[in-house]
Amino acid sequence: MQQNQLLMIPGPTYVPPRILSAMSAPMINHRGPEFQAMYREVQEGLRTVFGAQGDLVIYPSAGTGGLEAAVANFFSPGDRVLAVTVGVFGDRFATIAERFGLQVERLTEEWGRAADPDRIARRLAEDRTREIKGILLTHNETSTGVANPLREIARVREGHPALLLVDAVSSLGALELKAQEWGLDVVAVGSQKALMIPPGLAILALSPRAWQAAEEARLPRFYWDVLAYRKNFEKQSTPYTPAVPQWYALREALRMVAEEGLPAVYERHALLGEMTRSGVQALGLSLLAEAGRRSDTVTAVRVPPGAAVGRLRQVLREDYGVVVAGGQGKLAEEVFRIGHLGCISPMDILSTLAALELALSSLGHPVHLGDGVAAAQKVLAGRKAR
Repeated sequence: MQQNQLLMIPGPTYVPPRILSAMSAPMINHRGPEFQAMYREVQEGLRTVFGAQGDLVIYPSAGTGGLEAAVANFFSPGDRVLAVTVGVFGDRFATIAERFGLQVERLTEEWGRAADPDRIARRLAEDRTREIKGILLTHNETSTGVANPLREIARVREGHPALLLVDAVSSLGALELKAQEWGLDVVAVGSQKALMIPPGLAILALSPRAWQAAEEARLPRFYWDVLAYRKNFEKQSTPYTPAVPQWYALREALRMVAEEGLPAVYERHALLGEMTRSGVQALGLSLLAEAGRRSDTVTAVRVPPGAAVGRLRQVLREDYGVVVAGGQGKLAEEVFRIGHLGCISPMDILSTLAALELALSSLGHPVHLGDGVAAAQKVLAGRKAR
């Protein structure tokens, strides 16, 4: 029997019905007053979520397009950048920079570990001639379930002129991020994660230093050119045709965030992360990410000995209607990943853990049914009692 699927992957995430409904609104003139009004509301909502000032650049693109724009707009051929990478998406950011002809120095950590602010500080201190023009950092590495200490890294960058460019595709709207207060120069986000809307928008928040760098940069760009977007800010418009249905969706999503309140959004994601981690560990499973740096948007779980990740995911999907993600890169056969970001509730976590218990049991892994759910319930009850 066909079942409704519970989508528990780190993106694209479940789209709430009110957002789907908003996307069905009639098409409007993207150069007319209706779009201008939507533009103003969306920009105001984004400034709150990003903790930024000024208008943000909104591209019709997936999140990777936003990362490419983050590279193309602020550097010149041959510039040196420091790419801090702890997984697949950190490597992707670095690779984009290499494709644009930048000199990329990779500062890598073992997958499952977070970036070390002290190590970054030492490298910047060694750069006495200030050759490093930018630092590329993924805030939340979904391939490993690690959340990098963004605020601490921003703090150690102080005093060095390098731009700090942040991939916040899977963190913004779920983990605390304050672009202006923390001194982040470029923050790139995709729409299909914690913002709860379908893929199709990439958003950049820029500091004054980043805007100045864009004016001086000589890397080629046309469609991604932030200066073309800036020329349209006063007209509440975009230089090229916007993805109007996604704008409708983004407006509705920002309204939902405002109704819940950002502190409550962060608290909910912290609860979901703790419930998930407690539940899987109660089943005797181990987590990939190091303690203290585990993400509240995705949990990477090591596959138990003798189990095949593909078969486990198949049983979860086909028998219980729960969709989890596999591993990526060199972790493809070692982990599965549970996404818990966006419009996800504690009951979704309990349902996922119940399905995981049944799937593991059916595959011969020794579990005591109910242990994972009970551990997560204990976390939930403890939060409710506060």
